[in-house]
Amino acid sequence: MAGDVCEKDLFEVLEPETQRIPFVFNSPHSGRVYPPAFLSQSRLDAMSIRRSEDHYVDELFHFVTDLGAPLLVAHFPRAFLDVNREPYELDPRMFDGPLPPHANISSLRVAGGLGTVPRLVAENMEIYARRFPVEEALTRIEEIYKPYHACLRRLIARTHVQFGLSVLIDCHSMPGNIRVAGSSQRPDFIIGDRYGTSASAELSRTAVGLLEDLGFSVARNKPYAGGFITEHYGRPARGLHALQIEINRGLYVDEATLRKKPGFGELAQAIAMFVSKLALHVESYPEHTALAAE
Repeated sequence: MAGDVCEKDLFEVLEPETQRIPFVFNSPHSGRVYPPAFLSQSRLDAMSIRRSEDHYVDELFHFVTDLGAPLLVAHFPRAFLDVNREPYELDPRMFDGPLPPHANISSLRVAGGLGTVPRLVAENMEIYARRFPVEEALTRIEEIYKPYHACLRRLIARTHVQFGLSVLIDCHSMPGNIRVAGSSQRPDFIIGDRYGTSASAELSRTAVGLLEDLGFSVARNKPYAGGFITEHYGRPARGLHALQIEINRGLYVDEATLRKKPGFGELAQAIAMFVSKLALHVESYPEHTALAAE
């Protein structure tokens, strides 16, 4: 398998020998390389700071290169920088020095401590022991966030040119105790399409149905409809579709120890079957016109 490395130590693209399906896969939150300088800034221990990771999601989707699709993988952790946010969703209370005037300091995500440079990890645990220079946050955005998105845009554009459409699958995991509001359902998967704006309704329904056919409990858009990546790159009227997939961590990892469960490989096989069937479904359209033009 060929490897196209972007900003080598920060993220990389795992490439098939030849791209054969109009899909791009992205794992932005599974990074687990914690810079020592970052750890020295944190008040959290080595286990607690990992609570925001999408644990091993990159490994669950590693097979996609065998199917003929690229996989963009972040190595930096979400607690350090969250590329599933606007580029400048920043909390001024975290930094020494003024933020640039174009910073979004009032979004709900910033208020919740989950901006581009997060203040919290899961369970509302503060990451930093003290304020740090605003220049450091801006450097992370310039040197990691912007190159990451430039790389993702290239993959999507290349796929769109080659196939006439592109389907971005943004790969995530969710805590095992997540429930759908107003019900007792604890879904195994959630498919998010920004309430029908980031992908065709037909594609979203098909994704949900294929997972249900495999025996999984599936919700759509609740409680996760997709973040900045899904919203930003999904333009279904132009043949650019973006789906977010959330996997219940309880299926494959012990959330206390972060060790993989025995069923990890079986789940990866089921996801591979799901992706294969979804790809066949997309390719069944004459020249993909049904999805490209919807």
